[in-house]
Amino acid sequence: MNRSYLMVAGDKQKHLDKLPTLACDVAMINLEDGVFDKQFARELLTKRFSTSLMRFNNLKTVVRVNALDECASEDIKAINPLKPDAIRIPKIKTKEDVLKACELIDEDIKIHLSIETKEAFENLKELKVEKRVTTVYLGILDMFESLGFPQSLLTLNNPTVEYILSKFVVDSKIAGFYPISFTYQDYKNTDEFKAWCKKVKAMGYTAKATISPTQVTIVNEVFGYNETQIKKAEYIKEVFETQKANGTTGFVDEQYGFIDEPIYKDALLVLRGRKWNY
Repeated sequence: MNRSYLMVAGDKQKHLDKLPTLACDVAMINLEDGVFDKQFARELLTKRFSTSLMRFNNLKTVVRVNALDECASEDIKAINPLKPDAIRIPKIKTKEDVLKACELIDEDIKIHLSIETKEAFENLKELKVEKRVTTVYLGILDMFESLGFPQSLLTLNNPTVEYILSKFVVDSKIAGFYPISFTYQDYKNTDEFKAWCKKVKAMGYTAKATISPTQVTIVNEVFGYNETQIKKAEYIKEVFETQKANGTTGFVDEQYGFIDEPIYKDALLVLRGRKWNY
């Protein structure tokens, strides 16, 4: 399961060199916000991977390019030959924006979308224009700016924040997207970050963006399935399939009580969660 998405500076050679050793599930190589010299970052990235594709054994790679009305076309043209797992498009607003991205990005590269404008938030269910458009990221601070909200609203128990988080995860699931929870900027405040991880997990999220190795460790811990959960799921899968082969799809089990089709499907969900979920 892809749980942790770590932002990696695309304009720093030492950060790119660390890619094979990262503990995150997905490395988000950034060419957008926080990168001043866009052309330098683009050239550095293509130089770093000039002799090999951007592929690693246990690490997925995504490149966050600049907005479509900025230099996204130049970014994408340079990145397509490197074959990252996905390219992430920021500042999306409409279905037409996504269609434009699909035209620019090679067909064997997945497309991820940053949902950080009020227009994209409203149009989320319409943005699944192709099967390879798989994943959406909630850019909550930019979303606040788009809505005219102050960043001070971003607190654990704010009802407006809870509404945004809930609507985003539900609408994403309805549309067929994999939703990634927002980036928490105060990387030194690990206690509150862990509290946010637990909160969004309870809402149905299974992944969160991160900006530090410490955050990655916390996310992998909070969003991972422990051995007890996995063994329970394996047991339920085995006994249900045995009973179903004998014509029974609802029965009382001595260990886990009543088991039926919905319980079985939830066990399958847990077991699938151990695999790459993209």
